[in-house]
Amino acid sequence: MHPSGWLEPGSVFTTPELQRRYDAVDISLFTPKCTLVPEAFFDPSEARTMLSEVVPLRAGDAVSHVAVPEFGAVLLYSNSIDESLSRVLSQTVLLTSGESATVYPELYYILKGLPACPEYNRILASYRDGYLHLAVAQGKTLLLANVYEAADFTTAEYFLFLVLKTLQLNPEVSTISWRTPLSQEEEMSLYRYFKAVEVL
Repeated sequence: MHPSGWLEPGSVFTTPELQRRYDAVDISLFTPKCTLVPEAFFDPSEARTMLSEVVPLRAGDAVSHVAVPEFGAVLLYSNSIDESLSRVLSQTVLLTSGESATVYPELYYILKGLPACPEYNRILASYRDGYLHLAVAQGKTLLLANVYEAADFTTAEYFLFLVLKTLQLNPEVSTISWRTPLSQEEEMSLYRYFKAVEVL
């Protein structure tokens, strides 16, 4: 077991919870290759072109999309990031129907989780493997959904505060929620600026 409480990659074959079948399974991949497009502008035949305009894609990268009707948008993404754990998990953890679970980008689950954030200013983030995944909304209005390359947590905080300043949101009256674990040091750093810090 990792100190954060997260499982190590090798435990996928020995953890009993990963050997059972479930009615529903959520598997998230921390891919930076994603973007949100308004439904009105989305054309499935142009998905690859649209995604390649905002993130670098290689010739063999598969491009997929998923609707996010809560915000009238479609999330375009590529899970081709040279990792295999998410594929192994989706093939190991099966649904009760016998089908494999679908792997979605972390940004998808952040968008789905925004309505559960406790206040009018909804800020939900994840930080893992050098990327900050972030979405911000006011009430039901999505203001931002993006992935930032951040070599360390201090850099991730820089992007976070830049976004809040640009959107004119005051962190001192806002709660920030996280989907990924925070170290005690990271949590204390955020508490210097935010009213509250929550890990979902």
